[in-house]
Amino acid sequence: MKSLSEIETTSKRASRALGFSWGESEEVGKSIRLLELFGFSGIKNLNDYYQKKKKENFQKIKLINQSNDPGNLPYCPIILGINFLDQIKKIEILQKCFFKKIAYPILLLPFLSRCSEIVGRKIFFRFDQSKFLLNFNMNISSNDFQEEFPIKADDIEISFLENKDSFSEMDWKNLYKLSEDTFVKESESLKKGAAGAGLTDND
Repeated sequence: MKSLSEIETTSKRASRALGFSWGESEEVGKSIRLLELFGFSGIKNLNDYYQKKKKENFQKIKLINQSNDPGNLPYCPIILGINFLDQIKKIEILQKCFFKKIAYPILLLPFLSRCSEIVGRKIFFRFDQSKFLLNFNMNISSNDFQEEFPIKADDIEISFLENKDSFSEMDWKNLYKLSEDTFVKESESLKKGAAGAGLTDND
């Protein structure tokens, strides 16, 4: 079994060999490491995409808006992911953004997961029928853990979710009241000790 370090290093070097800068290649290495860590087929999809990229062109994106359409060519998921990371503070203000035509959309997933950690918010990511909830780069919930993901998605949504508790205020109050039984009641001896009793003054 290949280690995560080997996965990251090989992904980085393969990206550089294909023409990405060393900085871009490092971002790819980190992201493919994350995909494999979270149980998604990162190496397979990156390899398939790079084999296809040798023969075909893909659209690059610079400025990300609320609605994004590449025209005839699908977006490159690597350049899109890197720009998403670079522009995340501005994109977050949009709350939602939409894309048409992204090649190998699963490769965008780890970039968005890292964005979730940067902004401190959960991110909802959907392409076609696949849905993902990205939790601060700690884990990814999904309705789809298939081995084979589409090589192109035509309808993509990315939403920034508001942070809120998953429980009611009443549940919290009841649980907190129960926890109060562990509190230590302050005795007279503790009060005296806390006030400085027992300290020796040698002057």
